[in-house]
Amino acid sequence: MTAHIHAIGTAVPDHDVHQLFIDWAGNRLEGRDRALFLRMAGRAGIERRHSVLPRQAGGGTPIERGGFYGDRMPPTSERMRSYAREAPELALAAIDDLAARVPIDGITHLVVASCTGFVAPGIDQIIARRLGLDGSIERTLVGFMGCYAAVAALRVAHHIARSDPQARILVVTVELCSLHMQDTTALESLLAQLQFADGAAAALVSAEPGGIAIDRFFAATLPDSEDLIRWDIGDEGFVMHLSGEVPARIGQALDTPEMRRAILGNRTAQEIPSWAVHAGGRSILDAVEHGLGLSANALAASRDVLRRYGNMSSSTLLFALAALMADTAAIDGIAVAFGPGLAAEGFAITSI
Repeated sequence: MTAHIHAIGTAVPDHDVHQLFIDWAGNRLEGRDRALFLRMAGRAGIERRHSVLPRQAGGGTPIERGGFYGDRMPPTSERMRSYAREAPELALAAIDDLAARVPIDGITHLVVASCTGFVAPGIDQIIARRLGLDGSIERTLVGFMGCYAAVAALRVAHHIARSDPQARILVVTVELCSLHMQDTTALESLLAQLQFADGAAAALVSAEPGGIAIDRFFAATLPDSEDLIRWDIGDEGFVMHLSGEVPARIGQALDTPEMRRAILGNRTAQEIPSWAVHAGGRSILDAVEHGLGLSANALAASRDVLRRYGNMSSSTLLFALAALMADTAAIDGIAVAFGPGLAAEGFAITSI
């Protein structure tokens, strides 16, 4: 029995903060570091990134006096209060978008993935209550896995659908990366923060044929790479450590038979026409393209997501899948994301 993604809804806040962050970060640097940051920002392939942080009355920004970051770096407790308030709202906006595409009545299972906040009762319970779902609904919360958490959430839905043909599973990812801006002048940290944004996605999964079939889940971890991508919980938010070595290590790994076999199965990269790759950054997409020998437009959907939204952690892969599903072309391919570990996780996709 095969599980199917019937539709995907997406949502981002209406506050574009990309240029605001570039100006803020650029003013914290001097000399060669400032020139390098601005050059990398111009080459990042990102035009917009959205944040749940509100504009102030009169149009003031979150980094101006009176804003979320304007007077001091808020403690983690304050950031988590904002997460508890804003994450369900953004998740419900994505679910509304999903409901406009496909009926979502009769939901039996809810799977939620998020790594940018903690709250109890969990965000899964908040969403279920706000949707009016029965208290007996089976819930699963996938927490703190990072950018490939959407794969884990869909894998849970896949196993549920295969074991229960009547199951209708709502899969939700929601990330508020903008709640974790750091007060730093370290170039590598500012370049990492340059990538991240807020976004949510929602998918309906069941065993009923339709949409795209998901199959052949895979996972592979690069040896001696655990320090390349890391989130630490600090007193002032979650601190992202994203090494500049990541793209090169991904490219090297994709050149090995083991990694190619894990991702491609028994096919060659050139035999696979459809690709949904987590848009973790332009250099990561470049590494995948070059490492697998893909054509120049093979990652067009992922590059467009990066351009329009930035890296929304676990939500990003679902945005890329939504873009593929919106296209009229038949889908036959691979979805893959890279995250802490350093690991790659993904699955095969086929349109019905």
